[in-house]
Amino acid sequence: MDIFFKYLIVFVVGGVFCVVAQIIIDKTKLTPARTLVLYVCAGVFLSAIGVYKPLAEFAGAGATVPLTGFGHLIAEGVREAVDEKGLLGALTGGLSATAGGIAAAIVFGFIASLIFSSKPKK
Repeated sequence: MDIFFKYLIVFVVGGVFCVVAQIIIDKTKLTPARTLVLYVCAGVFLSAIGVYKPLAEFAGAGATVPLTGFGHLIAEGVREAVDEKGLLGALTGGLSATAGGIAAAIVFGFIASLIFSSKPKK
């Protein structure tokens, strides 16, 4: 039963992120792309003030998979790289921390483009 509650927490937290994004898209004039950027920036901000790490530990994939988790990963990468390399780490830390996810997105996007063909809107 313990695993059920863990999955429930992951589902609820991830669902809350999705609901908030949908409300932002529906009730404001922000485009979905701007909402996605807002979520990444919110993840960086929440990580910088120390709120996101406890949330990620509590909710697991419910907090790390959405785009706020990507922002948190960028912020953590920069923080670690600055500690190791100084100011140069501010430029390299975010990319090195997120390189695996970015590479996977490029590879799977390329594979999908080979399998499916896009059609222009009419």
